Amino acid sequence: MKKIILAIDGYSACGKSSTAKAVAAELNYTYIDTGAMYRAVTLYFHEHHVSLTNDKEVEKALNNIDITFHNNAEKETETFLNGLNVEDEIRKMYISEKVSHVSSLAAVREAMVAQQRKLGKKSGIVMDGRDIGTVVFPEAELKVFMFADVYVRAGRRQKELMEKGQLVDLSDIIQNLEKRDKIDSTREVSPLRQAKDAIELDSSFLTLEEQVDHIVRLALGKILEEKKETISA
Repeated sequence: MKKIILAIDGYSACGKSSTAKAVAAELNYTYIDTGAMYRAVTLYFHEHHVSLTNDKEVEKALNNIDITFHNNAEKETETFLNGLNVEDEIRKMYISEKVSHVSSLAAVREAMVAQQRKLGKKSGIVMDGRDIGTVVFPEAELKVFMFADVYVRAGRRQKELMEKGQLVDLSDIIQNLEKRDKIDSTREVSPLRQAKDAIELDSSFLTLEEQVDHIVRLALGKILEEKKETISA
């Protein structure tokens, strides 16, 4: 069966990563968490006190960053930064507060997009982020743009943090999400926006299973369509 590239873009905490992981598992595709890549860079910059306004410092830091993904015993994808498992650390609130500023830097986005394209050379991948369908893989056969009500998103993020032992006030999370939305949507380099040929998905009142089922059906339909085109050609 022909394999495709599936790009899922959208706002923070609207369910992109959880949905993308599950869709990849259903299709037996490779999942690539681009958000985790930017979070890993943010962690490195934080730990090494990299000045975001110093181009030479940023470039030097990026040359020292190696990001990989590996599955744990439960077959869940975890993020490694220079050989160290940083999956839990990059999900913490202090990283969430810094990641949009770091990911808005042209040098950072250029370096990460290059890595993402390298990881996705072969079809049969599900990749989620902010600019996958517009910049990283504009040729993706299926593009989905996810969004949700900010209060729903904040509730989901709060629950996620609580499960990791972090207690954060809901109002602080809402403020963080709105701030990130503004930065992501207005940055000069690869801003968050919906690709013209992307299919919208409002996840506000959908369960994870419903989100996954919807996108899997879209993917199977696109795979069948691509197969027919190949045969007719």
